Amino acid sequence: MAKLVHSLSSGWSFKDRDTDEWLPVATVPSVVQQDLIANNKLDDPYIGFKELDARWVNEKSWVYRNVVKKPSVPAGSSITLVFDGLDTFAKVRLDGQVILESDNMFLGHRVDVTKALEAEGEHTLEIEFDCALIKARELRAQDTTHKWVGFNGDPSRMAVRKAQYHWGWDWGPMLMTAGIWRAVRFEVYQARVANLWPQTQLSADKQTAEVTAVIDVESVGDGEYTAQFSLGLKGNEIASTTIPVSGKTAQVTFPVEKPALWWPHGYGEQTLYEVSVSLLRNGEQVDQTSKKFGIRTAEVVQQPDKHGKSFFFRINGMDIFCGGSCWIPADNLLPAISAERYRKWIELMVAGRQVMIRVWGGGIYEDDSFYEACDELGVLVWQDFMFGCGNYPTWPKMLESVRQETIYNLERMRHHPSIVLYAGNNEDYQVAESEGLTYNYEDKDPESWLKTDFPARYIYEKLLPDVVAEYSPGTFYHPGSPWGDGKISSDPTVGDMHQWNVWHGTQEKYQIFDTLGGRFNSEFGMEAFPHISTIDYFVENPEDKFPQSHVIDFHNKADGHERRLATYLVENLRTATDLETYIYLTQVVQAETMMFGYRGWRRQWGDERHCGGALLWQLNDCWPTISWAIVDYFLKPKPAYYAVKRVMNPIAVGVRREHHDWSVAHAQPPKTSKYELWIASNQPKTVQGSVELRFLSVNTGRDIRVPIVHENITITANGTTDIITDGVIDHIAEREPHVLAARLWVNNQVVARDVDWPQPLKYLNLSERQVEVKKQTGKSGETVLVISARKPVKCLVFEEQEGVLLGDNAIDIVPGDEQTVIVTGLGSEPLKYRYLGQTSCEVVE
Repeated sequence: MAKLVHSLSSGWSFKDRDTDEWLPVATVPSVVQQDLIANNKLDDPYIGFKELDARWVNEKSWVYRNVVKKPSVPAGSSITLVFDGLDTFAKVRLDGQVILESDNMFLGHRVDVTKALEAEGEHTLEIEFDCALIKARELRAQDTTHKWVGFNGDPSRMAVRKAQYHWGWDWGPMLMTAGIWRAVRFEVYQARVANLWPQTQLSADKQTAEVTAVIDVESVGDGEYTAQFSLGLKGNEIASTTIPVSGKTAQVTFPVEKPALWWPHGYGEQTLYEVSVSLLRNGEQVDQTSKKFGIRTAEVVQQPDKHGKSFFFRINGMDIFCGGSCWIPADNLLPAISAERYRKWIELMVAGRQVMIRVWGGGIYEDDSFYEACDELGVLVWQDFMFGCGNYPTWPKMLESVRQETIYNLERMRHHPSIVLYAGNNEDYQVAESEGLTYNYEDKDPESWLKTDFPARYIYEKLLPDVVAEYSPGTFYHPGSPWGDGKISSDPTVGDMHQWNVWHGTQEKYQIFDTLGGRFNSEFGMEAFPHISTIDYFVENPEDKFPQSHVIDFHNKADGHERRLATYLVENLRTATDLETYIYLTQVVQAETMMFGYRGWRRQWGDERHCGGALLWQLNDCWPTISWAIVDYFLKPKPAYYAVKRVMNPIAVGVRREHHDWSVAHAQPPKTSKYELWIASNQPKTVQGSVELRFLSVNTGRDIRVPIVHENITITANGTTDIITDGVIDHIAEREPHVLAARLWVNNQVVARDVDWPQPLKYLNLSERQVEVKKQTGKSGETVLVISARKPVKCLVFEEQEGVLLGDNAIDIVPGDEQTVIVTGLGSEPLKYRYLGQTSCEVVE
């Protein structure tokens, strides 16, 4: 008899534990805030100040109930109740009897309910969710010796295995969810494939591979089973075999000749093989499952060099500069994120030429559809374990829960070729540093770590690496982020670094961002407002639509954001008080910041892999807010998204003058400035190209020097080609402020541009720019915008519209260099644009 699955997504009701009013639940998975909103008992907490109106929900306990019918059970079968996720302190009763108690949101559960459902007819399934906020405080109070310290949220959060951002973060609200947050079902079976694990081994010459598929089998009673394995590629079976199941397991190895490899996007195909297994008894199928996987090698290369010790990724023997982003959960109400929405996020990354996403340790082990999208679209995943910004306790019960959580999620994630690194935590070593906790890297006795005031070291350097070695061998494990050989987390010579001295810390000028980096820059960022349509969503009253309004400040959770935004704006741009211009100016600053960081760090890649990658903080938002995200909650890219995309061009040209600290010099201009010109390439082979560098007056648009042209340049493969390293600008002879405009040709096509502007931009008169935007229709019906200008134009931004995709945006335009932007999905709605120096938007005719 084949396994039967009965979804329990419908028929639920819920109530506040302290009341008698049962309310309907539309569907599960859900969390209580969603269900309260659906019953008009709660307003959307994302609008206005209504997060505060929703705080009462955080302090309640909730009960969910479903009256279910016993599924039909063939002879010799059992019934299992399966929960893929319960948030968080859950007591499950079936007909009044407790059958499960859970206190870990990240775990799935399976409960044999065959005997409990012996009686025919209806049965009552009830789940009581105790208040996580109160439980956390109780658990903290029970341990008076532990040092409860951390960044963000109430420190008691560390006592609970629940998404830590639910306690509020510096980019998100405090919404303590509870509920059946992942799927629930009955499974009826005689036997099932409990786990399928495809493993690969690629030969050194990449001409052959071995695919080993291992299954664990769970069966009811005795019985002999066989397993029919099949290996497929693009819908075609390429190998199969049938073997007996022995001792609840079966294993088969398939040789693969000339395997098609899995690559990150931009480097090759994202080839996915599929292994399927049918579990048979007496020739009849009783269960079937399959998994897709990729054949590839992945290494983190850490070798001594002139800069210290390298830290970069090598996939299939190819060194990969990992430009990308950090990822937070895409919603505070997690069941609201559909598989389609996950895919749209990853599609945005691919369109933006980002090759790595870092799943941050204060959120969740993501949904299967997230990793599947990364596999299919070719985005590498840096996966943190779920510990963030704190000194976590290590009670025996906690350690066992963490161990089970790790096994459960590794078994779920380990077959994904996109996942190339597991990191123990986010910034917990930084918390230890800032609080002066004990950390002696030379002490190699794990049991002694548990007796210190930083006991969580045991989790990061003993428990997690041991479980990874057993359940996902071959995947690189990194004790934390940032971390490097036990050294201070700000050490730029080893490991990865979170560089927050732009925005936080010493608030350095963003023009020197690239000088502040390390071997791998896994966090850095700059805030910017989202688009006006997102502001309109959460600002209810028109009188609140000004930059410093109370409600707008409420939607920016970053400590000191008023001062920091003001500092970077006033240092660099001419400020404004109308909301739309202010939004735009913050976005310009964010785009410039990301450009200066990424551009320099990518150049360093060619210097003995000095910088192995850069993951900006952050790609996304969990609610409509003002944050460091480069794409807002509604998936609308900010200008910084396009700035990163250009720097991550397969072959990119860079030009940069020496930028002096004008505030220290009392705004006195230097007599001379050095400038440099280079090309960065990720191509596996050298190519030929030509570069032009022009010097154009900001005020008139005229060339103030004869352009410099270099032809027939051999562009270094997967590295940097320096063209000019000792250029000099004589500010006395060339008094006019001017831009340095570089273009790169390959095969007679312009493939990259870069424009360096005098800093700060606020000193420039950018009025009267005379921009022309012509609208044409492309061959496939898409809109083509042709843009030209008589004077240099800074950061021309077309508005983001729902359903409209812009091939480029936030671009600089110089005279004599017409540019095109491909727009798809543009309807009858007029398309507005603006650029730096404008007092109002213009419209594409």
